[in-house]
Amino acid sequence: MWVIYAFGSALFAGLTSILAKCGIKKTDSNVATAIRTIVVLIFSWIMVFVVGAQGQITDVSVKTWVFLVMSGAATGASWLCYFRALQIGDVNKVVPIDKSGTILTIILAFIFFKEEISPLKFVCVVFIAIGTYMMITKKENSGEKRDKSQRSHSYMFYAVLSAVFASFTSILGKMGMEQINSNLGTAIRTIVVLIMAWIVVFVTGKQNTLKQIEKKELFFICLSGLATGGSWLCYYKALQDGLASIVVPIDKLSIVVTIVFSYIVFKEKLTMKSFVGLILIIAGTLLMLV
Repeated sequence: MWVIYAFGSALFAGLTSILAKCGIKKTDSNVATAIRTIVVLIFSWIMVFVVGAQGQITDVSVKTWVFLVMSGAATGASWLCYFRALQIGDVNKVVPIDKSGTILTIILAFIFFKEEISPLKFVCVVFIAIGTYMMITKKENSGEKRDKSQRSHSYMFYAVLSAVFASFTSILGKMGMEQINSNLGTAIRTIVVLIMAWIVVFVTGKQNTLKQIEKKELFFICLSGLATGGSWLCYYKALQDGLASIVVPIDKLSIVVTIVFSYIVFKEKLTMKSFVGLILIIAGTLLMLV
């Protein structure tokens, strides 16, 4: 059953990237992250009350609180980096880098949970690594300017940081979800993300831009928050019941959903090299299930 939740997480996560990109064309990425986290928080706590898990909050151990807070902090950092990368880079390039965090997650799962890295799993990691490299390396057109090249390096920096923080999020999240209802755990850690996101907004002095957000972009930001809420609920339910080294790769299949919609919405086309890279990522991910 946890495999189904993992695929559900991938579907919603794929939609999140597209909806978020639509909402940050003019809106500051940090402000957008803070707003959408409010939506995720509301969605998360609604689910807590729907399943009747709110009474368990008094039984949460100190150890669980620590890991949930740390996981929330890592998530906040990952989100801030990810949506900044999305704002300045192409979806087709940002998402593969972010999904490459699977490799680090597998290594960390081996270290902390003793999850076996079999020869087949090692081959999968190689596939994902090569596929990611093929998707993010693209020959520049002759008419492109040098400043665009500098911009590409900026998005890559933020995307890599997003992947690293996301990997730690998965490991810390699994540690924090071991003795708590996954819905309640998700809601608690979202509070941490919300606090962190708004601190960044005020530190950077972007709170004054809230009144300038266009209604259309605000609508997409809120939709991306709902998609994220759905993805999280599925993801941490799967993570609670399944193996982190398998749940995370399945979740990363959201790249397929993202690529398809980026072509439909933003007309971002894949080169043959990028397409082969995508196939390698998908193959490496699916082989994880064997």
